[in-house]
Amino acid sequence: MTMINARYLEEALAVLADQPGTLVLQGGTDAMVSINFGRLRPSHVISLRGVDELRQWHHRDDGSIFIGAGVTYAELENGPLATIFPALAEAARTVGSPQIRASGTIGGNLGTCSPAGDALPVLSALDAVVDLRSLEESRSVPFTDFMTGPKRSVMKSDELIVGVRVRPSVGYQGYAKVGVRNAMVISVASTCLVTDTLTRTVRIAIGSVGPTIIRCTKAEALIADHLSTHSGWHISLAVSKQIAESAADDSRPIDDHRSTAAYRRHAIAVLTQRLLERANQENSLHV
Repeated sequence: MTMINARYLEEALAVLADQPGTLVLQGGTDAMVSINFGRLRPSHVISLRGVDELRQWHHRDDGSIFIGAGVTYAELENGPLATIFPALAEAARTVGSPQIRASGTIGGNLGTCSPAGDALPVLSALDAVVDLRSLEESRSVPFTDFMTGPKRSVMKSDELIVGVRVRPSVGYQGYAKVGVRNAMVISVASTCLVTDTLTRTVRIAIGSVGPTIIRCTKAEALIADHLSTHSGWHISLAVSKQIAESAADDSRPIDDHRSTAAYRRHAIAVLTQRLLERANQENSLHV
């Protein structure tokens, strides 16, 4: 196995252009599990931990925030980004142990592209845009178009995830998941809800209940209809139950060794309703 520790982005892109099958490591928390169990046997590996420009984030002139692919969960859960994107912080806090969160990155979560990835429902609900780059070109892909299946994406073999661009919103946002135990667990079902009191919109995304992260557009439409005919932000218990069931109906879960499809569907309804109740309480302070 050939191991390369890149220091610059152009260096890493040149390696991928020359060796398109090279395994790319950001934090390596997912890849090392597969390597240790013999499920992955790469001949070439490149680590991006030393590429400083991937580990930065900044405000952009268009009002969005760029988060580099190498930004760790530890920074997402504790740094200034936790105030700007609290749902991303909540998701980051559910990932593994402190050691895992110190190594795991938002770019690694995107690159692994698992429907159980904790950051991914949040990026979906935030309408994130994924920035990709190869030696020859740069391109941007909306998150809704990025995932194509379990651990599959539109990335080309010579491309790297440079980072994501996300616009802050004004209002409650939250993330919740359930697993087979209370900590250090892969999600059985997860939900992210993002509200914007300025545009009076709500976005809901669910994970671990389909081949990709699922945006609950029907549930979002129900909320939009309700808010368009009511002043303030209050969503009644009856309406929140209807919205939660709509989100559950959008799920496409399967039975596997971690859960049944029926439980996953039920969990989505419960998690969505809980987040709606929290949004009720939080957003009533802002409208």
